[in-house]
This record gives sequence, C-alpha cells and structure tokens, in this order.
Amino acid sequence: MNHPTNIAYDLVMLFLSISFFILTIVLFLACKKIRPIESEETLPVKISARPYPLTDIDAATDGFSHRRIVGKGRLGTVYAGLLSETAVVAIKRIHPSLVLSNVGPGFSSVLKWLSLAQHPNIVPIMGFSEAPGERIVVMEFVRMASLDFYLHQNPQGASLLDWSQRFRIAAGAARGLEYLHQVVAPTIVHGCVKSSNILIDVNFCARVCDYGLNFLAPKENKRGILGYVDEEYWDSYGGSKESDVYGLGVVLLEILSGRSCEEGMLAKWALPLIKEMRYTEVLDPRLVIPSDLKPLVRLAKVASACVGNSRKCRPSIAHVATILNNLESQVCI
Repeated sequence: MNHPTNIAYDLVMLFLSISFFILTIVLFLACKKIRPIESEETLPVKISARPYPLTDIDAATDGFSHRRIVGKGRLGTVYAGLLSETAVVAIKRIHPSLVLSNVGPGFSSVLKWLSLAQHPNIVPIMGFSEAPGERIVVMEFVRMASLDFYLHQNPQGASLLDWSQRFRIAAGAARGLEYLHQVVAPTIVHGCVKSSNILIDVNFCARVCDYGLNFLAPKENKRGILGYVDEEYWDSYGGSKESDVYGLGVVLLEILSGRSCEEGMLAKWALPLIKEMRYTEVLDPRLVIPSDLKPLVRLAKVASACVGNSRKCRPSIAHVATILNNLESQVCI
C-alpha cells in the first residue's frame, strides 16, 4: 500500500511533467511564428530608376543610329542600346514635339515612381535621361517582338501563334494589368493598352510595356491609340482603369480574329457576330478551329464584355484576369 507522502510526490511530479510539456509546446509555436530579424542588406529592396547622363545614352545608341532602331510608336523611337559590355537595354527616345509640350519638372519623378513596378508580365523601367529637348526612358530589353507583329506580320500566310500561345499571352497581359491596377501603390493606369505595347519574350510570355507614360502625349494626339480606348477617354482625357480594360478587350479581339484594330473597325465588326453567337466567323481563318470550342467562346464573351459595355458595366481587370487564367490552365496543358 502506497504511503500518502509518495502519492502526493507522484502527483506533484506528474503535474510538473504535464506543465513542462505544455510550456514546451507553447514556446515552440511562439518561436515558429517569430521570424528572425533580417539585416537591411538581406531584405529585397526596390531601387527606383537611375538617371543616366545623355552622353551615356548617346554612346549606347551610337549617336541614335538608325541601325539601332527596333521600333517606332506614338511616344517615341526605341533603340537597342549597350550601356556596358553585356547590358543590352531598350532606349525610348521621346519625340521632340512631345518633349516641347512637356517641359515641366515632373518627368524624372514619374519615371522613378513607375520604375518601382516589378512583375513577370511587365517590362521594368530601369532608368531615364533628360536634357534640354530630350526625354529618354531606359527599359529592359525584351528579345522578341510585339504581339502586334506576331498577329499581323503575315496576314496571308501561316500564323506565327497557335491557340495555346494566344491563350497564354492573353492571360499574361491581363495579369500584368491586374498588377498595375491593384497591387502597385499608388496604382498605375496604363493609358494605352494595345497589341504593340504587349511584348512577347523567348518563352512566349506577355510583357506589358509603356505603362503610365500617357502623360507625355497631348489629348489631341490620337495617332496609334484610336480604337483602343473608349469614348469616355476623349471626354474626360483620360486614362482610367476602365479604359485600360477596354483596350485589353480590343487586344482579345485581335487575338481571336488575327485582324488589326483598324481604329475601331475591328470592334464594330466583331461585336455583332459575338452577340449573334456566330463565333466561328470571328476566329482567325489561318488556324484550325479546335474540336472543343468552349474556351474560344468564353474568350469571345470576355472580349465582348470589355468592349461592348459602358464603364459602369465593364468587368474589372481582376475579374478578367481570373477568367483568362482559368482558360489558360484549360488550354495550355
């Protein structure tokens, strides 16, 4: 028979053991939640665009040689530049007429802000240069062409993009815009979403470029943007998130049909066909119509919702990106 003293001793030891066990679990869980403090050197830091002397830009482009030109657009001419022995960059030289109409001090501030945007589906801004009569934007060099080139370069021959690649590009462009609209703080309105501002890299990943640069173009300059923005754009001068979604909708129509925007004629041609469910008539005739038409029908409906509705009824970029991501996962297996 156990002595009462031994029983009490055993109970005390049992209580202490249980308490120690519980304390150990609590401390383990607490330590698991607390991350070690990292030094500032180890934390990922976004560095804003650096200023370059115009002499460096001039040397990088061989004096803005025409042999270095890789593209021309509404805002300026793009050169392939070599800022060091290995650093190939895209250098956008803003048109002189636009520089004269934007002589204020805001260029460098805007470029530093825009350069903080970092996402796999956008082209990062790396630097800038400004001098009397000159405004330069330095960007990462994407080693392949724009979506506009891939869709419209060979209209009478074989298509350069199959349906799987087109779905992947559509979803990537939407993700890039979603990041600009909803993740960056303050948010960035692109201002001119069109197929020539969506670059395709070596992995056929969409990279949105020229975001936030619309402040350089005066309202009267409609060249290259007509048909990619809604009617409210001209009334409010205005780049807006809703107008960006409209532009993406036009790009989706280009992806579906293989036709160019033609200053709004594409939307006027395609929307009635989509509403009448004559989907096969909208599709690019250079490609074989797949046996499962549902993803293409869904893509056509998304394009119609972006282009065919007023700003109030237009879907958000988050909604569009969600649908396109799902379609990409279905088609791009």
